[in-house]
Amino acid sequence: MEKADIALIGLAVMGQNLVLNMERNGYQVAVYNRTTQTMREFVAAHPGKKLTGCATLEELVAALDRPRKVMLMVKAGPPVDAVIRELAPLLAPGDLIVDGGNSFFLDTERRANELAAQGLLFLGTGVSGGEEGALWGPSIMPGGQPEAYALVEDIFRAIAAKVDGEPCVTYIGPRGAGHYVKMVHNGIEYADMQLIAEAYDILHRGLRQDAHQLVQIFSTWNRGELNSYLIEITAEIFKRIDPETGQPLVDVVLDEAQQKGTGKWTSQNALDLGVPIPTINAAVESRIISAFKQERVVASQLLPGPDGGDRAGGVAGPSEVLIEEVRDALYMAKICSYAQGMALLRAAAKEYHYDLKYGEIATIWRGGCIIRARFLNRIREAYERDPGLANLLLDESFRAEVARRQGALRHILQVAIGLGLPCLAFSSGLAYYDAYRTARLPANLTQAQRDYFGAHTYRRVDREGVFHTEWTLQS
Repeated sequence: MEKADIALIGLAVMGQNLVLNMERNGYQVAVYNRTTQTMREFVAAHPGKKLTGCATLEELVAALDRPRKVMLMVKAGPPVDAVIRELAPLLAPGDLIVDGGNSFFLDTERRANELAAQGLLFLGTGVSGGEEGALWGPSIMPGGQPEAYALVEDIFRAIAAKVDGEPCVTYIGPRGAGHYVKMVHNGIEYADMQLIAEAYDILHRGLRQDAHQLVQIFSTWNRGELNSYLIEITAEIFKRIDPETGQPLVDVVLDEAQQKGTGKWTSQNALDLGVPIPTINAAVESRIISAFKQERVVASQLLPGPDGGDRAGGVAGPSEVLIEEVRDALYMAKICSYAQGMALLRAAAKEYHYDLKYGEIATIWRGGCIIRARFLNRIREAYERDPGLANLLLDESFRAEVARRQGALRHILQVAIGLGLPCLAFSSGLAYYDAYRTARLPANLTQAQRDYFGAHTYRRVDREGVFHTEWTLQS
């Protein structure tokens, strides 16, 4: 029997689709699943394909050409460690394990060190694009030893999404770098989705645009600078009618968002590194507050809004102008959220010695992944102009963009606040912009307070040194 080029463990939908993607691109793939029946059904469902079904890990390892390459697509956390504990003793030095799940990057760091001590190669690899991306071309973010990536580079380049002929995969950096970049990608994804949701809320509840009108608005936006996968699918969502009620399906979906935790990891790590990412944080918090559905229903009957009632009222005035302002506000807030995410990557590169290439990261996010967008070309160009760019807001092109659009964001927030529409992400994006552009923040008072109650000291603007004042002494 012909030896397999690569093996994959974990035949849930993502794993199955990656296998089919590899096979379609000419690779013989050995497959294993903890539930053997799942493996057998999968292989049987694809007769004639270059698949090798294996009932045990020993069979899987024996089916592979050397050096062996085994990709894991199992649930993050303890299940990954459990599979590695069973698999590693069956491998030889120089063999490769690839974790393609949504693992926490510090777990990947630990696993990389443990497997390196055993002479095994390891890649922690972010894979973005969902089920469709896995089948037809995801964005792939591998981190680990360069020689480990060399073993699967041809496979990954073959199965990755392509944009302008370029595969959406590149070597990210050592150890946990790939999973770190995937984590930040997911945080940015949270922000993108929340900003779009707030734009929808302003258009729908504030400007009284119905589902048919929203289809037209988002379809039009998708032909301009907001062109992206998320804007595209948003227009498609508004088209769907619920067959049971005859209403737009989006109107009968429960307003209680769920999350898998990667956005929260991004927020937690940003706090650890001391990097402000308020728009990403607001997106995480918006999902959390949505889960308080029963409390919100009660509060809606007890807490008055600006009109004294429980609902937002419509806006009088030319809707067309306000719709254009919502578009501009969304684009500016999007720039601010990506500026935060890229700043976090910059801090992580320094803290964890990842040596990230920000332009390359933006390039591989252009296709396959959930945040794929025309906008990412602009980010790549910014880092081509200045690889050491401290913040996207300082790039000459993005400076011009936000200068043109900040008035729209300010006005739309005034409209939303006047109507009592919550805009956690929009408002945090503007606050981040205003804080970042402010030469003197009120933190001087914070430092004075800290010195007053805790003798924490402060520095002065007019001379070097560290100072403490006995604030209660009278002159």
